[in-house]
Amino acid sequence: GAIAQIPEILLKCVSRDEAALAVAQKAFKSLYENASSSLHVSAHLAILAAIRDVCKLVVKELTSWVIYSDEERKFNTHIILGLIHKELVNLAEYNMHMAKLIDGGRNKAATEFSISLLHTLVVQESRSSVLELPNLIDALAKLAIRPGSPESLQRLIDIARNPTASATVLSGFAAGKEEKAKQSREKGSEHPTVCREDNNAESVGVDPAGFRDQVFALFAEWYQISELHGTNDTACTRFISQLQQSGYLSGDDISDHFFRLLMELSVTHCISGEGTSSRPLSLQSPQTSPNLSFLAIDMYSKLAVLILKLLSVAVKVIVRDAEEKAAAFNSRPYFRLFINWIFDLLAPDSILDGAHFQVLVAFANAFHSLQPLRVPAFSFAWLELVSHRNLMPKLLTANPPKGWPHIQRLLMDMFRFMEPYLRNAELGEPIHFLYKGILRVLLVLLHDFPEFLCHYHFSFCDVIPSSCIQMRNVILSAFPRNMRLPDPSTPNLKIDLLPEINQSPRIFSEVDAALKVKQMKSDVDEYLKTRHQGPFMSELKQKLYLAQTEATQAGTLYNVPLMNSLVLYVGMQTIQQLQTKTLPPLAQQMTHNGSLEYMMGPAKDIFQMLIVDLDTEGRYLFLNAIVNQLRYPNNHTHFFSFVLLYLFVEANQEIIQEQITRVLLERLIVNRPHPWGLLITFTELIKNPKYSFWSRSFIRCAPEIEKLFESVSRSCGGPKPLDESIL
Repeated sequence: GAIAQIPEILLKCVSRDEAALAVAQKAFKSLYENASSSLHVSAHLAILAAIRDVCKLVVKELTSWVIYSDEERKFNTHIILGLIHKELVNLAEYNMHMAKLIDGGRNKAATEFSISLLHTLVVQESRSSVLELPNLIDALAKLAIRPGSPESLQRLIDIARNPTASATVLSGFAAGKEEKAKQSREKGSEHPTVCREDNNAESVGVDPAGFRDQVFALFAEWYQISELHGTNDTACTRFISQLQQSGYLSGDDISDHFFRLLMELSVTHCISGEGTSSRPLSLQSPQTSPNLSFLAIDMYSKLAVLILKLLSVAVKVIVRDAEEKAAAFNSRPYFRLFINWIFDLLAPDSILDGAHFQVLVAFANAFHSLQPLRVPAFSFAWLELVSHRNLMPKLLTANPPKGWPHIQRLLMDMFRFMEPYLRNAELGEPIHFLYKGILRVLLVLLHDFPEFLCHYHFSFCDVIPSSCIQMRNVILSAFPRNMRLPDPSTPNLKIDLLPEINQSPRIFSEVDAALKVKQMKSDVDEYLKTRHQGPFMSELKQKLYLAQTEATQAGTLYNVPLMNSLVLYVGMQTIQQLQTKTLPPLAQQMTHNGSLEYMMGPAKDIFQMLIVDLDTEGRYLFLNAIVNQLRYPNNHTHFFSFVLLYLFVEANQEIIQEQITRVLLERLIVNRPHPWGLLITFTELIKNPKYSFWSRSFIRCAPEIEKLFESVSRSCGGPKPLDESIL
């Protein structure tokens, strides 16, 4: 109709706002010319609403026109209610104006109009706007307590302030468990969903008689309140305050029941797709719908802004829902809930700023409880929530490094879930997308928080499969932001003269944890100190094996975390002992010493035994454990680079040299980034004549292999290899 064309006409105007305000002013004046006609009023309100959709300034101007109009217009209940219903006035401003206008009851016309308006909103119509008039209610409440005031006014104030309190319902929570169980059985056939228990998820308990209906009424009311776009924080806080006064937020028992039912109602409404209706919420079973309505979800999340205990209830509900529905589980409503909570609770100007870190930790703990291994169907939503800009960066910057273990634990949760898929190369489309998402998160951390990856590289490498080369490279490429890496291809680069090369890196992971679990740490310490030829060396290889059942599950015969722990721990202890000497710095010792005797033979014995006695799989894992330490300039990188090159030159079997080359090469042929220590080691291997790298037969076993080595050599800054067949 003609009204529908108003926005289109106004949008074509050069000065849209000026034209909109001019038309709105005429419509507002005409509104009162036939105020007794409902059709006339409705039509003009529709015109004003159409203008408001194009020009938001209209609401501000309409509010001013109402406030400064004469009493006949200002106190027209029918028109004012229409303006409120159509959201054409700013209720916050109107609320303060009317509270002042009452003037302690001295303005009789304003007082009578206010009582009539409040009565209509509370009793005769929807109560959705009542909580946005707190000043007006307070002004009338002061009149209600005066001697001689009508009792009906006090009742009206009580209803406006506390519309849903029910002593009967609240007293139900004081009843004993036996009585509640009896009530539950009696109501079992009526509300089977609420009373059902799950063996795999924590029981959510039973509800007193009538409690579900009370919560439904509360949620329907809150839904209507929040549908008004002008709802402000004052009204929200006032509503929550009423919940507290009513007792719904007092005590774990009633709060858990209250929020659990609220969540069930909002999720049901979201999935059922009934959010487009302005009628009260439907409790029909969720129907499959590609177009979800998130209005109920948004409303519920806003109500729960200040209630952190809701997170634990949310975990229970999600776990139970996922277990019950299996493949039919829909994570989108829950994702929307958490996104809203993250925005509301973790926003920079959140009212919870004083307890900001505790709030961050509460979310991290909730997500740990919802980790993909426990709720696989929630994995995509989980990853996006964990890496959200309001959570991950803030945990990494709030009280650093106090918040780091929480992000480390969450990443470990994801890596453990992905490990079997990555190990077996079972990258179906969903897992492939999830892998790409994880890689992007790691790249963000590499760019913004490299120290975090530096300090936890060891624990991450424990759970990332050896075949997952690029992901591991991203982690190992991290270096402190205040460090400038020398170019590995720089001619005559003196690694041992770099100031950082004698410094130990910080490692927050517990390096010796796996040794302690297998009760091997004391044996390793004893051997490193005494080099006593007892059973340690003869039994070491066997201790690295997994039990048959564990090997089947892990997809390898070897205990990879134990191998990683042994290699790094032996290296760290050896470095520490060497640093106590007053001789030249460790880096210069490794440069000018031709053997590993300076390393206090025990470390030499262990590494030599592992490289020779292990089979192909074990040797590959052992070499990976060494190459995992080739990172940015530090004494670990230099030490293990030297160890690897020593093992190469001292190898009495070419298969060992070939395997060392393979471990280095497979990390270089993938996309960047590449760890600095890896590039330094491979460059040294191909450049230094003492390793005779280009004379090895495995280099020329096939033309394509030879071309690959030549290409990598050029990319690493090495010279083009000579045709050594003529030498």
